[in-house]
Amino acid sequence: MQIEISTRHGELTSEQQRRLHDKSEKLLKYFGRLMAVEVAVDQGKQAWDVEILVSAEHKHDFVAREVGPTPEAAMDLCLHKIENQLRRYKEKVQNHKGDMPQGGGRSRSGDQAEPPESA
Repeated sequence: MQIEISTRHGELTSEQQRRLHDKSEKLLKYFGRLMAVEVAVDQGKQAWDVEILVSAEHKHDFVAREVGPTPEAAMDLCLHKIENQLRRYKEKVQNHKGDMPQGGGRSRSGDQAEPPESA
């Protein structure tokens, strides 16, 4: 996975860049088929703006943008949004095969409802 960290205004220390890079690598835990992560950091007058663009296999892109008092705080908020997007996408892909239409047929385990007892 390729990770690119860019700064539009202001500068990040090497320690801050390393932290952002390490946090970006943890996204593989949620979805293993990521191709690239782009982190854009912008320092405003009062806050830091962080935008994350994640590219996954088969042309799926995930985007999150947050503002925080420090680049690390904004990155944490962004990562939370991206993690949720990746988790939902992974569940959608995994559950795609074998699903039955809602309200019809057997349950996924193959059990059928028991017939009512006659009195």
